Amino acid sequence: MAEYGWGIAEPLAARARAELNEVPEEKPSAIAAVRAQMETRPDIEYLRSDDAFILRFLRARKFNVEEAFRLFTRYFEYRQTNKNLFKKFQASETGIKEALLDGLPGVLPGTDHRGRRIIVLYSANWDNTRYGLAAIYRAILLTLEKLIDDEASQINGFVVIVDWSEFTFKQSSWLNPRILKLMIEGLQDCFPARFTAIHFVNQPWYIEAVFKMLRPFLKEKNRNKIIMHGINLTTLHQQVRKEALPAELGGTQAPYNNQSWARTLLGDETFSFGHQHIYWPSRTPPPHKPPASRSETFPTDQFSHRDHDQTQKGTYLDEEFFLID
Repeated sequence: MAEYGWGIAEPLAARARAELNEVPEEKPSAIAAVRAQMETRPDIEYLRSDDAFILRFLRARKFNVEEAFRLFTRYFEYRQTNKNLFKKFQASETGIKEALLDGLPGVLPGTDHRGRRIIVLYSANWDNTRYGLAAIYRAILLTLEKLIDDEASQINGFVVIVDWSEFTFKQSSWLNPRILKLMIEGLQDCFPARFTAIHFVNQPWYIEAVFKMLRPFLKEKNRNKIIMHGINLTTLHQQVRKEALPAELGGTQAPYNNQSWARTLLGDETFSFGHQHIYWPSRTPPPHKPPASRSETFPTDQFSHRDHDQTQKGTYLDEEFFLID
């Protein structure tokens, strides 16, 4: 079996060379150069530093060693700064599981014509009485960790489609600005993925207003990747062909089953990217440990009540828990 990162077939290798400056003969030295810089940041706990792991950061930064090391460091620094986001960071955690089963996010079974995996979010599926925005973010991060393990995804990148159909004005009040800012920081500066485009379809005016509020936190190149189509699916199909899309997005495939991706993650009990069990694909799962005390476990039952308006009270996951240590 070919060693990871050195046995990819054409035309994937050709695309990696053309788009990512990836030269097979130079990969070992680039990986070694990133690893050598780890000693310059003794404040960072690098939980994983094998060749396969470092390679995804080099690809995400087109083999610019300095930029790849900066991203590599930010990935772990983000975990250290936001430890609560990564407690019990696996599909079986209650909030993550609920979000996944609602298709937040979902992943289409195939790829588009450019070989990109397609991540979909049907926003109206969000039931804030059962889980909050932070649970959706954690489900997105866990999904990306699973997908980025595939070399084709590292090279081809991802396309994201967010369908805002039937997403109400009241639901928009659940979009916690602090969590949204945390999401932007984590996805654009701290994760080794190539997001080639993010498509909004059927977005109402109040979602466009939220986006305008968040624009200052986005780098210019990422602002240009967010495309708002409104009700015009024709413009979406110009960039993601109908053959790759489900019927509800105007495609020729069958309607998407919201639980299909959830079953993939829930069926792999060894896949965890929690701080203590970061996933090593070539290693056996860590030995079973006795359950931690309540103070050490993820507070899946930490709920509180807050008035969203003057007439109705909702129950939701306390998002502030994820923002404090």
